[in-house]
Formats: sequence, C-alpha cells, structure tokens
Amino acid sequence: MTATLRIAVRRFGPFERAIERQFADFVAETGVPARLEWEAFDLNPLHERLFGQRELATGRWDIAFLATDWLAEAQAGGLVADLDPWMAERPIPDHPDAWSPSLTRLPRFAGGTWGLPYHDGPECLVYRRDLLAAAGLPVPTTWDGFLATARALHAPEQGLYGTVLGLFPDGHNSFYDFCLHCWSRGGEPFGAHARPDLVTAPATAALDFLRALADDTSAVAPQSRALDSVGTGALFAEGRVALMANWFGFAVHADTAADSRVKGLVDVAPLPHGVSLNVFWVLAMAAGSTNPGLAWAFMRHVGQAAMDRITTEEGAVGTRRSTWTDPDINARLPYYHRLEWLHAHARELPHHPRLAEVAQAIDDMLARALSTDRPSRDLLAEAQARIEGIVG
Repeated sequence: MTATLRIAVRRFGPFERAIERQFADFVAETGVPARLEWEAFDLNPLHERLFGQRELATGRWDIAFLATDWLAEAQAGGLVADLDPWMAERPIPDHPDAWSPSLTRLPRFAGGTWGLPYHDGPECLVYRRDLLAAAGLPVPTTWDGFLATARALHAPEQGLYGTVLGLFPDGHNSFYDFCLHCWSRGGEPFGAHARPDLVTAPATAALDFLRALADDTSAVAPQSRALDSVGTGALFAEGRVALMANWFGFAVHADTAADSRVKGLVDVAPLPHGVSLNVFWVLAMAAGSTNPGLAWAFMRHVGQAAMDRITTEEGAVGTRRSTWTDPDINARLPYYHRLEWLHAHARELPHHPRLAEVAQAIDDMLARALSTDRPSRDLLAEAQARIEGIVG
C-alpha cells in the first residue's frame, strides 16, 4: 500500500523544486512505496493554517516548513513533535557536528529538538560588485556609508534603485530590520523572555534612520512598501537594485535563478558594524502526523550531505558545512564559504511562544512611523507598553 507524505511548504520556487527532488531521491534510494503531497503558502497564510487553524495537530500535515521564530509558539502549543526520540533511534549521519552550532542550538530548547535546519542564510549586505567597482565605491561598513552608496548608484531613469526595503506588513522584515539597526547602534531591544527595552537612544536612532530611508526618493525603490522579503530578492535578481540589507539566500537566488539578470555580478559582505541575524527555515514534524515514521525517514534522508547540496542547487541555501565549503559550489558562488563567518557573528531573537505578536507590534510601529510625523520616541513607548502586555 502506498503511503502519502503531506508537507506544508513556504511558497518559494527553490523550496518547491528542492523538496520534490529530495522526495524522488528518497523513494528511489529506499524503495519506500510513498507519494508526496505538498502545498505552498505565502508567509502569513502559512502561519494561519498551521497555527490559527492548528493544522499541525489535526493530521492535515506530516511535515511543515517553520521559521525558527515560530518554534517556541509551536512547541508551547503542542503542535510539533520532539525529534530527540527519533534521533536516538535513527540518528542523522554526522549530527550535530556537520552543522554550525548556531543551526543546531536554536531549534533545541524546552528539553527537546523541534526542527531540522533546511534553508539557511543570515542577514548580510548583498550588493552588485560590478556597480560598486564601476563607480569606484568601497563596500560600505557604516549605515551612513550604506546610504551614501545607495544614493550614488540610484538611477531610476535607468530602472535601477540604490536600495530596497521589505516594508509589506507581514510581521517579519520590518521587525528584523529594526532589531539589526538597534544592535548596530549598541542597543538591546529585547532582554530575557522577550522583555522589551525600546525607549532608548539606540532604538530611537534606529527608527529615525528606517523611517527616513523609507521616504528617501534619492535612494530607495518606490515599491518598497508593497514588497515582502521574497519581493525584494526578486527585484534584486531583476537587476534593479544596487545593494540591500537582506538574507544571504537572496544573493544565492540572484546567482542561480534561470531568469536572473545579475548572475556572476553578486557579492556579499557583513552588514554595517558587523551585525547579522540568524533566522532560518526548518522541517518540523507535525504533532498530528498520521505517518510519523515515514515523516522521520524522509527528514533523516533530507539531512544527508547530498540532499543538502540539492537544496543549494535549486537556489535555496544548504545548512551543512560540507555544502558551505564545497569546491564546485564556491566556484559558482565564490562567497558561499562566508556562511561560517556570518553564523559566528549572527544574533538570535529570544525564544517566546508569542514572538509573532511581538513582531507584529514592531511592524505596526513601523507602519505608524511611515504614515505619521509622530516622534519616534513616542511610537517606541507605545510599542513597549503593547509588548509588555503580550509577554507579561
């Protein structure tokens, strides 16, 4: 009898192609009589189906793509299975040493392991090295330098924008950008248990910079307010953005996508002041899975080196060190090995089951900042009070 494995996928072409190839390899190698049923969702619909409708518990899915900032919510809600018992029975080869500690540490908390790293890529500076070289500009190392470079390369009459922001209100990119800008200015926006500390000079400077940048018609793509992170990456791959603070994966996508106009012209560097953020996608086993043995067998298969390489070949970002240092991959993507450095310097968001609500509060604060002239400090005080009510 043929079993069906059901996977909820984050909508992104490289994820969809990679998971299909990996499942085909799984069936071919193991001989397991199984078929794959998957459905792709945009970010907020994925969260709504998995969490709002609790489809992780209903038996609708066996495996789901989860962002690491959702894991505490999933664990606290009893929506995902602890992988430690499965790992003890049938471990993944080379686990955990084949991964950076930052990738195995983040999904492990509350006495269990709640996901396996699938797609990696900390925040970094993604830029067109040909444009910077032609203009005689150095890679910027400060935010003032970032802004100056974006303005120098901004040429909308030629279809080129200096930079782009992902300002679509999905509770993610604006939240991440705000945290990065706080950290780069010496601030700590969240302490233990996600307790906010927002009414500070670094947080005020961060919000002031972001709201000024969003309105800077001499530097930023005008469609930024309608773009999520995938949209910003697509605009860069179209050759319409000179540099951006974004996920490493969008550099890879721009260098591998069949329709990219910037292949071979992409490079990455640390963000100004050396900050980075570690948020990644994992495969999690649904607590309500009707085929947990099959789910683990497939997850274990995907964790192998050859499958991780497929993730990269399809335009996402593998998570194993063997992929990061692979000579063939680095010949095509000469910045790939820098993932080790980025992970060594990346910051993490606090584990909290209501982190999505915290992120939405920051997102709403950014939306008000971009639509009013209210002082940043007042907006930050309101956000702090709201978040204190969320985290207790």
